[in-house]
Amino acid sequence: MFVRSAVLFSACIVLAPPFVTASPQEAASCTTIADDAARLACYDNALRPAQTPQGEPTQEKLFAHESEAAGAAAPKRVQSPLDSRWELDEDSKQGAFHIRAYRPVYLLPVFWTSDTNRLPHSPAPDHEVTEPELVDHLEAKYQLSLKTKVWENIFGDNGDLWMGYTQVSHWQVYNGSDSRPFRETTYEPDATLVFRTDYNVLGWDGRLLGIGLDHQSNGRSNPLSRSWNRVILNLGFERDGWTLMARPWLRIHESRDIDDNPDISDYMGRGDVQLVRLWNGHEFSLRARHSLRGGDRSHGALEFDWAFPIVDELRGHLQVFDGYGESLIDYNHQAWYFGLGVSLLEWY
Repeated sequence: MFVRSAVLFSACIVLAPPFVTASPQEAASCTTIADDAARLACYDNALRPAQTPQGEPTQEKLFAHESEAAGAAAPKRVQSPLDSRWELDEDSKQGAFHIRAYRPVYLLPVFWTSDTNRLPHSPAPDHEVTEPELVDHLEAKYQLSLKTKVWENIFGDNGDLWMGYTQVSHWQVYNGSDSRPFRETTYEPDATLVFRTDYNVLGWDGRLLGIGLDHQSNGRSNPLSRSWNRVILNLGFERDGWTLMARPWLRIHESRDIDDNPDISDYMGRGDVQLVRLWNGHEFSLRARHSLRGGDRSHGALEFDWAFPIVDELRGHLQVFDGYGESLIDYNHQAWYFGLGVSLLEWY
């Protein structure tokens, strides 16, 4: 009798709910009851989970880490624009070789210029067009841009290596008299090592530091060949819905025999600054660059972009550019441009 009761008691201890109010002595007292039904009722009462005032079982905590896991999940931190674009924080990391958006992806069926460049030229030998090209003021422009991370957390929990590719094409689609050619296509692969930072400057949070190599060329033969290589420093800041990117760069000079455009830095600049504002589904971007030289070598450009919602992920896109170097073939040509179209991906 005692052995059978002891076995039944042990089974009840194993199968009972894990959080109870009864002590082992209280449960053991049930072994003295001869009637099976009464003895089981005794075990039920002794091993019943504790009740809250509302009648619900309490959830007693065995270990601190278990209590934290059982508690309400911590609210997910809202990603900042720079974090969503560059996976800066550890909880936003997605690993390597995931294709991501880079620069805006857009199509501008309307892209009009105030002054066409019919005689592109460069001071490099054999880089001057002698016969005027048939170029219309109105054309189409589109940009494709993607990137992927190829190495994550190179230095402990920081430092990601990204590879990017951007292509911009100017298409004389309305120029039927000249077989609607692509007037210019610029190819730009780059590699950037990005670090997460945490400091404050005049109320701006310093979130990103990057160092990269950039190649830009139009893949054409003389006299239209244009290209250059740069080392670019990236500094990213955020503040109340505003994002600021500062990019000073240093050109990697080629030998004079193969340099398509020896004076390109005096026109395309030695750095740029971009300010982006997100507001109620709209995205406004202003980018400025300058040669950082005076006198006859002082040249620069301003570009304004506005992306506005249309439906779902489709946005309208307006672009205005004024200055030098709207495209690589026009690096030393000054004009203003107006574009209107749609975009699928923006900066953020």
